[in-house]
Amino acid sequence: MALEHAILVSLAERSASGYDLARRFDASIGHFWKASHQQIYKVLARMEGDGWVSSETVAQAGRPDKKVYVVTSAGRTELAAWTARPTAEEHLRSEFSVKLRALPFGDAAAIVEDVRRQRRHHADRLAYYVESAAKFYPDPDSLTHDQLGGWLVLRGGLLTEETAIRWCDEILQRLLDAEADR
Repeated sequence: MALEHAILVSLAERSASGYDLARRFDASIGHFWKASHQQIYKVLARMEGDGWVSSETVAQAGRPDKKVYVVTSAGRTELAAWTARPTAEEHLRSEFSVKLRALPFGDAAAIVEDVRRQRRHHADRLAYYVESAAKFYPDPDSLTHDQLGGWLVLRGGLLTEETAIRWCDEILQRLLDAEADR
């Protein structure tokens, strides 16, 4: 997936300035597609040149003018074409998993602490997702068609973090059991 498609999805949901789009990435899309603010602005300029988005300059009192971007019909056509193409297989790269494989050769206490740190990270992200679900989707059984995609992505995040926490708990338990057996 190109960053262009992530931006098209976000702008199709709601027009935004580059700054607002970057903040939206930080708060939601950024959990599964990373992009710096500079990358977003660079890609927006290219997309505008390609005719996928257009912008309108909006004057602001006491602040510099801002450009608000909207998806054009060409951008919507590209977005529809992209959704029709099969998604390439996504390969997991995990330094954490490789580190676990190195357990017999490394510092077991440091690895245990890293597992605990990973677990805290997953618990924090899960709490954020739970809060988002309560705020944006208080009744998942009555979602509209327009809400379904966002809910399904959030649901995937919830399940991923719950699984990661269970995995960390299992790792810690097995490592503690192995240490007790020594």
